[in-house]
Amino acid sequence: MIQVQHLTKHYEDLHRGTFAAVDGVSFTVGSGEIFGLLGPNGAGKTTVLRILSTVLSPTSGIANVAGHDVVNDPAEVRRRIGFVSNNTAMYDRMTAWEMVEYFGRLHGMTPATLSERIETLFTQLRMNDFRDVPGGKMSTGMKQKVSIARAMVHDPPVLIFDEATLGLDVMVARNLLSVIRDLRDCGKCLIFSTHIMSEVEKLCDRIAIMHQGRILDSGTLEALRGRHGEQDFEELFFGLLSKHEQGELRSHGSELNERGVIS
Repeated sequence: MIQVQHLTKHYEDLHRGTFAAVDGVSFTVGSGEIFGLLGPNGAGKTTVLRILSTVLSPTSGIANVAGHDVVNDPAEVRRRIGFVSNNTAMYDRMTAWEMVEYFGRLHGMTPATLSERIETLFTQLRMNDFRDVPGGKMSTGMKQKVSIARAMVHDPPVLIFDEATLGLDVMVARNLLSVIRDLRDCGKCLIFSTHIMSEVEKLCDRIAIMHQGRILDSGTLEALRGRHGEQDFEELFFGLLSKHEQGELRSHGSELNERGVIS
């Protein structure tokens, strides 16, 4: 469903020159699978996800979503993808129903199909209590549910959740994770990016750990624990980042030695 091969994204920085936000990233995600993308701030996760959703163009490499290339066929990719983040903007004067309906119409859904779909989503996400509440009066949890509903309204086969539980209370976040599991069971292809280790452990079928634009390791939780000899996933995560940073420092020191800068 999702195929990413040697994906890169470069930016020009006034101080550092060319900067690689994403550096040779490769992974695949199948139908009925939740793929966790984990890493500290600045690791390149959101850049990868924005490329997959066609918001950004890659510098090089291939990103294919549901059989369509993000560069050559972006309109078809957008028809097959739903994107949920923690900072999706809301229209203050539109109600929850109107907001979701608006995005369904943008996707070309017929009125009858759209109305039936919204009824299903509002029941599934427990949104009926605030279906007529305008965006300007919604709580954070309400807004996030609207964001999820509008990403799902056209029933896309691929869904991306980028820090979607950030700022949510415990009950709303728990409900969201339950919805994501149900989507997997329905055969959806999902990418789930978060900083919360417990969510990764409970939810993801496979995990990729990113740092400084690269994937350091990926696999099932069991495979990662076995390779790194660490059962505590948080310790595994920070230990892997530390080893990578130490390796980068040793590599940089060797380069300086070769140029005769240090002795």
